[in-house]
Amino acid sequence: MAQSRQKSYADHRRRDLEFQPGDKVYLKVIPSQVISQGKRKGKLSPRYIGPYEILERVGVVAYCLALPPTMSNIHNVFLVSRLWKHEPDPTQKIPVKVIELQEDLTYPEEPVEILDTKEQVLRNKIIPLVKVLWRHHNIEEAT
Repeated sequence: MAQSRQKSYADHRRRDLEFQPGDKVYLKVIPSQVISQGKRKGKLSPRYIGPYEILERVGVVAYCLALPPTMSNIHNVFLVSRLWKHEPDPTQKIPVKVIELQEDLTYPEEPVEILDTKEQVLRNKIIPLVKVLWRHHNIEEAT
């Protein structure tokens, strides 16, 4: 009875995603820095790139995407769990940045410059803090 109740809760929130050829979707990638450290990186962790056009449906839950030539070393068939539907907003234009992806859909995080430094004073020690601007991120996303 408990399993049936939990299944009804899960099914109530679940929605099956289906795309048609010609639809635009975002592709989920993970920064290699997060993978190498073995932990998630908070709000910056889930990253979606794109949008890319769907060429065809392959099987029940897989789609073939039209990837740019810079991503030719990556197989172009992805499961629906790696995709996010693109809903265009005509009032907002986002500049497209070219990100070089590796075969495992990761990209290297590299620091560009140090924006700010300060010291956090505790009771018996001082901790130096540094605000770093990372490549492929805006100033608002500096950590």
